Amino acid sequence: MPPSSPLRKPARPLRALARRAAVAGLSATLLASSVPPAAFAANPMSKLVPVRDAEIEQLIRDYATPIFRAAGLDPKRIQIVLIRDLSFNAFVANGQKMFVNLGALIDSKTPNKLIGVIAHETGHIADGHLASLHEKLETAQTRAVIGMLLGVAVAAAGAASGSNAAAQGGMMAAIAPQDFVRRDLLAYARSQEQAADQAAVKYLTKTGQSARGMIEIFESFASKDMFSSRFQDPYAVSHPMPQERIALLERIAKASPSYNAPDKPDFIQRHALARAKALAFLRDAGAVQRAYPLSDHSLAARYARAISSYRFGDVDAAQKQIDGLIAEKPNDPYFWELKGQALLEAGRARAAVSPLRKAVSLDPSAALIRILLAQAMVATNDNALLNQAMSELRQALVHERNSSDAYRQLAIIYGRKNMYPQADVASAQAAFIDGRYANARDFAERAKKGLPVGSPAWLRADDIATYKSASAKK
Repeated sequence: MPPSSPLRKPARPLRALARRAAVAGLSATLLASSVPPAAFAANPMSKLVPVRDAEIEQLIRDYATPIFRAAGLDPKRIQIVLIRDLSFNAFVANGQKMFVNLGALIDSKTPNKLIGVIAHETGHIADGHLASLHEKLETAQTRAVIGMLLGVAVAAAGAASGSNAAAQGGMMAAIAPQDFVRRDLLAYARSQEQAADQAAVKYLTKTGQSARGMIEIFESFASKDMFSSRFQDPYAVSHPMPQERIALLERIAKASPSYNAPDKPDFIQRHALARAKALAFLRDAGAVQRAYPLSDHSLAARYARAISSYRFGDVDAAQKQIDGLIAEKPNDPYFWELKGQALLEAGRARAAVSPLRKAVSLDPSAALIRILLAQAMVATNDNALLNQAMSELRQALVHERNSSDAYRQLAIIYGRKNMYPQADVASAQAAFIDGRYANARDFAERAKKGLPVGSPAWLRADDIATYKSASAKK
């Protein structure tokens, strides 16, 4: 799919936790609250692929905003990032970023389950768990180093005196502090998880929502981990043992007056559509057919099949399916967006412009759809549409300041207008956002030569040309 299409992979790679080292053999999972605890391998950030989608992002934002406010947080300051991963997981990083796997959406058959996950992660953010855990890690590292140095000193003294027993004892003493520190940190992480659970119930109660979904999630985890947990050391894991967690949750959740509160009808339908969309974009045609057989005539099932049809089948057949969706819900901007996206990806850029315009008119705040519209306009190769495309991109960049896709389209527009220095500035900005600093500097230096010194465009180019990345500063 083209760079500006829904559920696309942004060019800029995530680096949020990649540089944070684990201490004393502690998995970096502890640096990001996760559900379930075994979601990551040794390098938790190595396979994280962020994706963008206006519809799903808006839904999760609508779920999260009341929770953030109940926790005393400013919703505008918290970034929500979708991850292209089918596993059930969500976590926080850098204090103000919440990551949600699309697998968590797909596996949450009701809004309440995903809202419960969001509430739990909000508890970590509101209580500053990540920052306090970093402090704990620094302290633990110091203790581990001191313990190892003392152990090595004992071992060296034993070896010098010819005492094998003393030497071996010293080496054991060097290793012991690491295990002690590891268990200490794990116990600390477990206490944070329990605190986040309790905070989540408080936020849900305050917003008139049930914590039943949270309990159902942990019951599902417990059934999957039932056999392995029988042989697991409860002091060697970062999360509370499943049955312990469920028992505590049930006590506090059932005491809430909102325990039996139902999901909002609007959320139920939007959730079903978002789940169908995520699955249809992430899975193959066979998986979509199994999840949404032809016997299922629900709107969500038809949405999933329409997406799968254009991805793996005949675009004309897909258009008929999409038109059926639009006929049923003509004011849904995302159905119009899908129609335009399918046409654009089929090489029918001119035909894609009209439905994408309609999508933007129905949801003017959807910056991602504006970028897709501009891309379609540019792809028509009709210079009469360039000014309109530029206007759409400028409006989109007000809300999507870090969209390299938007800057790439601007670079193409400036190039067609023979405004080459401005094209170079836009290319430099796109490369900079993507983390390609050397390319960004090259574009910026070339742009400066053709721009009036001190002009806004020149200053932007100069900022990029003189920027030194964190790795370069080292």
